[in-house]
Amino acid sequence: MTNLDYKELKQDAEKIVYVIQEIPGTKEGRPKINIMGAQKFGKIKVLLREDSQMIFSPGPIIFELRRLLKEYRPTDFLLLTGDPAIIGVACSVVSDITHGKYNLLKWDRQERMYYPISINLYEKGKVDE
Repeated sequence: MTNLDYKELKQDAEKIVYVIQEIPGTKEGRPKINIMGAQKFGKIKVLLREDSQMIFSPGPIIFELRRLLKEYRPTDFLLLTGDPAIIGVACSVVSDITHGKYNLLKWDRQERMYYPISINLYEKGKVDE
């Protein structure tokens, strides 16, 4: 029997694509866009319903996103859908969990596919002006 290191097991776990909000039209069974191409980056996990709002009190949404994203790993991805304010909070929550390192999926309309983008907020380097 082989000894397995817990760290190795955790690293080999299936990647997850966290979809921040359901795609508009999902409730009626006719989503306006197809995100199935994101499945090649990991298992799809939708966080919030399409009608989730952050109008006057951001507290409940922040609390819910912290709960839903607590297992986010730097190898997982965010698919930025829905309300821009909620997207901002989700990125902030994930950045807090991973110390500024996380992955996004960016849709390329011309190529009609997702591209992974790695974010490192604390990357050291020169900025060209």
